[in-house]
Amino acid sequence: MSTTVGTKAAAAPLLLTQKRIWIIFSALIAGMLLSSLDQTIVSTAMPTIVGKLGGVEHQAWITTAYLLATTIVMPIYGKFGDILGRRNLFLVAIALFTLASVGCAFATDFWGFVIFRAVQGLGGGGLMILSQAIIADIVPAKDRGKYMGPLGAIFGLSAVAGPLLGGFFVDHLTWEWAFYINIPIGIAAFTIAWFTLTLPNKKAEKRIDILGVLLLSAATTCLIFFTDFGGKKDQGWDSPVTWAFGAGVVLAAAAFILVERRAEDPIIPLSLFKNPIFINATAIGFTLGLGMFAAIAFVPTFLQMSSGTSAAESGLLMLPMMVGLMGMAIFSGIRISKTGKYKMFPILGGVLTIAAMLWLTTLTAATPIWVICVQLFIFGAGLGSIMQVIVLVVQNSVPAEQIGTATSTNNYFREVGASLGVAVFGSIFTSRLSESLTKAFTGAGASSADASQSTKTLDPQALSQLPAQLKDAIVNAYADSLAPVFWYLLPFLGIALLLALTLKQIPLSDTAGMVARGEAVGGEEAERLEAERAAVRHPADGTEPVDTVPAKGDQTSGNDDADLARLHG
Repeated sequence: MSTTVGTKAAAAPLLLTQKRIWIIFSALIAGMLLSSLDQTIVSTAMPTIVGKLGGVEHQAWITTAYLLATTIVMPIYGKFGDILGRRNLFLVAIALFTLASVGCAFATDFWGFVIFRAVQGLGGGGLMILSQAIIADIVPAKDRGKYMGPLGAIFGLSAVAGPLLGGFFVDHLTWEWAFYINIPIGIAAFTIAWFTLTLPNKKAEKRIDILGVLLLSAATTCLIFFTDFGGKKDQGWDSPVTWAFGAGVVLAAAAFILVERRAEDPIIPLSLFKNPIFINATAIGFTLGLGMFAAIAFVPTFLQMSSGTSAAESGLLMLPMMVGLMGMAIFSGIRISKTGKYKMFPILGGVLTIAAMLWLTTLTAATPIWVICVQLFIFGAGLGSIMQVIVLVVQNSVPAEQIGTATSTNNYFREVGASLGVAVFGSIFTSRLSESLTKAFTGAGASSADASQSTKTLDPQALSQLPAQLKDAIVNAYADSLAPVFWYLLPFLGIALLLALTLKQIPLSDTAGMVARGEAVGGEEAERLEAERAAVRHPADGTEPVDTVPAKGDQTSGNDDADLARLHG
């Protein structure tokens, strides 16, 4: 369903010159740096944070709160960006993230910290979705691939710098610095966006789907808690509480579908699910989320225990995966921009991820670190061939009025897949690990009670002080528990490959979203009008510049592009 909006910018289109595109893109880079760097820093500092705030037994809530908030707001940012414009929403997302960082730094108790992490998630979800949608607004699909490179570089930089900074703050300063650092970055990102993110604001002409927002939020909350409680030892999949949340998911989702069928302007138009390309690409994202995030979640733990390194150093061992991901994201983007063909990359990505996952099933305590790094490099290359490409495919398959909604819906289902994958396969991994560790300690002569206590307090530092034989047994327990999990993930990656093989290839649009909606002028026409504006402002013959201020009563947008548009009638 198309959304009709009114905007002054329609009467005075923005000039999307190449210079302006890169200026706007700089604001997106700043926002993405803020969000991605925070995640890697906090993950490294997490053990220290929960220890200082006294919430070790509840530390999963820190991750759950952020994930829940991020997932809930994805569709909201996507839809509201389509109907209200994305500039102010992007500024709100940066402000929320930065202010929540201040709250986290000054939190004096664990649950207060959890609340501020949730507020950070409200901002982080917006930064992710709005950045992808704004790129689609200003860059045609056929050229969008080459802009994936700088964004990939930001994630790569964060993957390297985050663990190092997090480790440095914990070792030499205080954990609060993991959040203090967000304040100057957030202020800089907000300032850059304020002055450079020149996008039109809009006015909704249809009733906003508030009931749909509430029901989708309820369904998402129940889903996150369902997966979270199901993956915990003290609750588990046989707990009535877990299945109460499961029932909540079904009821809220059913009510949401009924409401969306009648809504004047639904938060997620059901017409999207009549689009076979959208369904195919979104299904790839969902199955990839199931397999990808589960693997990424557990491999660092194994690396940390098997190598005996710190969290910061073990984070660096994931660098090969990020190099593979970045390299293929950049390469695929450039090739897609040159050839206009995208189908081969999800297929290649499916093959690479399956090959890497098969190889990871051979993981043992004796596997050299360099072999694991090669496995992760191949796995990352596979992910880099798929993740950004399916977003491009989704954006290219829908009308310009639905770019934000389609982008956020695709990301939403990927996050849902990730939540399910981490919870289900995480419970398989932890249950197997608990049994294997208990056997390792009892085999070394410990009583059952002592063995149970030792498994709860085991960390890399404690592991390094154990006898060599027991240490080897523990590392073997981790390897023997993790490797079979990869077998369970393989069917989902296989489904993703089949979906990629059936993905339809259609021509990439040569029109940016804002141009298609009549909100901007792009390409050579924009460059020509920009040159004319410069000539009007600074005549070559030295005559007085033409007065571009509108007469009293004329409609004005308050920018130079509006003035130029008026000059041309």
